[in-house]
Amino acid sequence: MKPPRFWFNLPEAPGWQARLLAPLGWLQALATRWRLQRPGWRPDLPVICIGNLNVGGTGKTPTTIALAQMFASQGQAVHIVSRGYGGRLSGPVRVDAQRHSAAEVGDEPLLMAAFAPVWVARDRAAGVRAAKAAGAAVVLMDDGFQNPAVRQHRSLVVVDAEVGFGNARCLPAGPLREPVAEGLARADLVLAIGNAQARARFARRWGPVLDAARGQAPDGVPLLGARIEPLATGMDWRGLRVLAFAGIGRPEKFFASLAAQGAQVLRAQALSDHQPLGAALFARLEREARALGAQLVTTEKDAVRLPQALRSHVLTLPVRLVFDEPEHLMRLLGIGGGSEAG
Repeated sequence: MKPPRFWFNLPEAPGWQARLLAPLGWLQALATRWRLQRPGWRPDLPVICIGNLNVGGTGKTPTTIALAQMFASQGQAVHIVSRGYGGRLSGPVRVDAQRHSAAEVGDEPLLMAAFAPVWVARDRAAGVRAAKAAGAAVVLMDDGFQNPAVRQHRSLVVVDAEVGFGNARCLPAGPLREPVAEGLARADLVLAIGNAQARARFARRWGPVLDAARGQAPDGVPLLGARIEPLATGMDWRGLRVLAFAGIGRPEKFFASLAAQGAQVLRAQALSDHQPLGAALFARLEREARALGAQLVTTEKDAVRLPQALRSHVLTLPVRLVFDEPEHLMRLLGIGGGSEAG
């Protein structure tokens, strides 16, 4: 379902809907607080959690891919553990792109498996154990910031700088899984993803909250920046007539990226996050594309949900995350280069 607009009102003016739903938001906050009091298993290898406070897409998957590439470039045996949202396998199972489908393991694990070994496991501790047994020296935990099953070496909170933490209310009054101050108090660093202007606005609005979130840290929670950039593939998008479709957290970001590459976006079809791309839906999109004289284009994440036989009919615009300060980030993560985190 598309998030309601009032979720992204200013915290000072959350809207009557948010105020009406506030008691349910308090219950959500209490439930998360209670769940996090449970003791977790402490593994004997570094586990880095890439999580968020918001529901929906904030950029965790591109962040996980970028970190996996950075660790691999340093010679670290890095594996990824994911819950496998949208897939039916409970695991732990290692994702095999040649054998598994998105319906089995989820679209994000299938996409990430091109960059590092990925384990799908509803029981995250079992997933970490499986990764270690297979030779992992570092584990990236995709999501799980509000899951206490595994004690994490470092926790990185990813946020979309354009929307920040919305109206700062918990579900269903707002987009948050837990209150901002409580979540940031457990975080080791925050990664704001967006263009320079969006990141500057995020820092102005939420910087004081980060500064106050961890009293034991002299400067609060470190805030780093990153941006999403199209991958250079040699594809010339200029003037190409396209029908774009995307089932990601904020599809409008994908449509804007296509337009920025020079494509003529004749129709932009926003789908629900992780929405199955069945034959009937794809047939409708193909008919509309033919009527417009347009090429179908989607994201890499959506493409892995397409049946194999249909993927040749669709172009993708691959994107990658670029960190502003990759060396500083690695030092904060405290692996292979010292630690600056408390």
